[in-house]
Amino acid sequence: MSGQQGESAEQAIGAFTLAGSPQATAAGGASVPRADEEWDLPGGFARVYHGDGNRGIVRPVVMADGFNLGRSDLDALYRGLEADFPLMSRLKERGRDVILVGFDDRGASILDNAQTATAAIHRAVASRLGGTRLTVGGFSMGGLVTRYALARMEYQRTDHQTAVHFSYDSPHRGAVIPVGLQAFAHFIPVPNDFAKQMNSTAARQMLWRHYNSQDGSIGVDPEREKFLAALRDVGDWPRIPRLIAVANGRGDGQGLAVPPGQTALASTGDRVYPGTKLLTQAEGHEAVVAELKRLFPKAEKTIRTSGFPALDGAPGGTLGSYRILAAALEKAGATVDLRHPDVCFVPTVSAVSMRNLDRPEDLYANVDDLPPEESDLDDFLCSSTTTGHTAITEELCTWLLDRLPD
Repeated sequence: MSGQQGESAEQAIGAFTLAGSPQATAAGGASVPRADEEWDLPGGFARVYHGDGNRGIVRPVVMADGFNLGRSDLDALYRGLEADFPLMSRLKERGRDVILVGFDDRGASILDNAQTATAAIHRAVASRLGGTRLTVGGFSMGGLVTRYALARMEYQRTDHQTAVHFSYDSPHRGAVIPVGLQAFAHFIPVPNDFAKQMNSTAARQMLWRHYNSQDGSIGVDPEREKFLAALRDVGDWPRIPRLIAVANGRGDGQGLAVPPGQTALASTGDRVYPGTKLLTQAEGHEAVVAELKRLFPKAEKTIRTSGFPALDGAPGGTLGSYRILAAALEKAGATVDLRHPDVCFVPTVSAVSMRNLDRPEDLYANVDDLPPEESDLDDFLCSSTTTGHTAITEELCTWLLDRLPD
């Protein structure tokens, strides 16, 4: 590989993103039927799929898309919701009218995208035939968007006509992208999609800790502080609907076997970030989480954290964060040593809104043994096995389906 080719390869690495909706696990597959209705909404859009035998919207289920870069792809979302368990089909078989809500920019502020969700709720209420109250919720970030939308509507004394709010592996107490991986996005010497995604407003609002690309500091981003303050201003949660949630992580305190302070991914060849090593998160002061090295322009940087718990092996819905980067490196010609492809993304205690992530004893809490009253939710279910973030499983979906309003 010539120097020019090597430089191009290093610059091209960031052409990927980490998805936060069910489309991330979809393997091709299910055909997408034509929607019965399509809505243009402020800051987004929606597709309506009538339940079997319905001639309009009779039993509405509003479901919001999750986090990624750019505009929602509702075809991909639909396929994701049919790939491993046919959630869309099951909803329609039960006479539910599904309203899939997408956003013009999934990386925009959750507070802004809540305006889109609010408009979808208003239109569903106005279009509904009969008096069945709504089910409203979403996947990953979509659960936060709809949570805030409903809480704000109540604060403004607007009748949202919603009986149940659901969240599917939503990061109510924060999500985790390894800090070393965040830093790598900005170590790529040209603007790239991954860096843009990590610096998006929504990412900064949801991430438990964020890497500041301007000064290299690591902490709670100001956008997260503003988002949490905005939630508090409207009462944190809607109070009228029943609040339910599912977590893709286990509830017994067990996560993936990812030991702290070990190599997760290394570029071991002599080209394309040679010598770069990303390590699993360890506790302690000045714990090294990344040794970043590049050839064009030549640079080296060490990333350290202090006071973090061992996040990567925590119980929770997982994301193939290192797997995705490894594939990009290999595509560019790197030799890769990938040891821990998947790590925790949304800790179980976050998805069921029970504990914060700062302390190991909370992060690894045995949720199954804790009083359910510790949760902000009325009811929840943790997966019996560790599954991918927003994986649409029979276990979780059947539980949800059985708790929809009559």
